[in-house]
Amino acid sequence: MTNATLRQALACAGRGWPVFPCQPGKKIPATRHGYLDATTDPEQITGWFSRHPGWNLAIATGAPGPDVLDVDQHGPAGNGFGALARLRATGLLDGATAYISTPSGGLHAYFTGSDQRNGHLPDCHLDFRSKGGYILTPPSQVGGRPYQLINTLDGRGGLDWQAVIGLLEPGRQHQRPALPGPAHQMSRLARWVAAQPEGNRNAGLFWAASRALETEPAADLSPLAAAARQAGLTEPEITRTLDSARRTRQAHPGTPGWQAEGAS
Repeated sequence: MTNATLRQALACAGRGWPVFPCQPGKKIPATRHGYLDATTDPEQITGWFSRHPGWNLAIATGAPGPDVLDVDQHGPAGNGFGALARLRATGLLDGATAYISTPSGGLHAYFTGSDQRNGHLPDCHLDFRSKGGYILTPPSQVGGRPYQLINTLDGRGGLDWQAVIGLLEPGRQHQRPALPGPAHQMSRLARWVAAQPEGNRNAGLFWAASRALETEPAADLSPLAAAARQAGLTEPEITRTLDSARRTRQAHPGTPGWQAEGAS
């Protein structure tokens, strides 16, 4: 997959889309700061994908990258294709530039990038990736199944996420999404950090700390530190990683930590 991945990464960069690597077969960033490390620099991109042939390719969404509508396929639990058909019927998808099939049987629709926020309509099985998000792109694979280009289109427009919400779930248009309480979230993140294998412990700790600081900028990260010790990290590694997460958060106060990509 090396040459194909490198060619695709350079092609994305040539369009002005910042890219970065993810771990082989996964959606987890392979660099320390995830999408914040995304670049269009050919030298850096060539170095990444030449040295690590199995890495997946990710695009940082939101201008200058694309906006992406993620249509989930959850099997018996439902899928987003009915909602997609409603959006298409109203013309909201006319600006799409490409459609990509995902390993789960879902779909990614690409649009011109914007500064909109990421969004989630769980009842419609739709996610929206814009500023502060990322998606995997061909020839990346998850579970041995590839992302594949279905077709490219002549559209050059954007997707108005608020219009999508207004059509599909108008009652949510002026509501703030409910987030889990800080204590519940921290406990969940700590359990996840403690379970990370060697090779992903530092990156996992940084990701979890970023998510915690996204919810509460002054969060007490000591539960994550304890979980990282349990996973096998040393005190200097833990301190360095948590300090880096805090510095990154301060440098980008309006930008979420690594946004989880979608379930598809």
